[in-house]
Amino acid sequence: MKKNMQGFTLIELMIVIAILGILLAIAIPAYQDYTVRAKVSEAMTMAAPAKLAVAETVSSVGSLAGITATNTGYAFPGATSYVSTIAITPGTGAITVTTQNTGATGGNGTLILTPTATASNPGQLTWACNTGTIETKYRPSKCR
Repeated sequence: MKKNMQGFTLIELMIVIAILGILLAIAIPAYQDYTVRAKVSEAMTMAAPAKLAVAETVSSVGSLAGITATNTGYAFPGATSYVSTIAITPGTGAITVTTQNTGATGGNGTLILTPTATASNPGQLTWACNTGTIETKYRPSKCR
């Protein structure tokens, strides 16, 4: 009389565990990078009022060289969980955002947003954010 086979063999269970181990070895570091990028993206959101202040000042004054800390009217509202300071550089309008508690490997970093006046319309600005001390893999996609 034949005995009915029931359950899984040991080798089948070991194969499933090995496959899960490989998937987790790939997924966990990717998820950690994703969470750091999400925290760093708050820097871009917090910098939006400063960008508006620079753009309005350039429109009023006529050039980036005329920007000072007082004529922009921008005051950093206070530190958040992931952004410690935002400052506008006089004379260039560059905005430096300093992050905190993001979990990035280099620790706290900066993201620098640099305005450039367009040739056809000096009152119109284009922004570049490819400088700063935050590692490239953690920067928002516009800043890589």
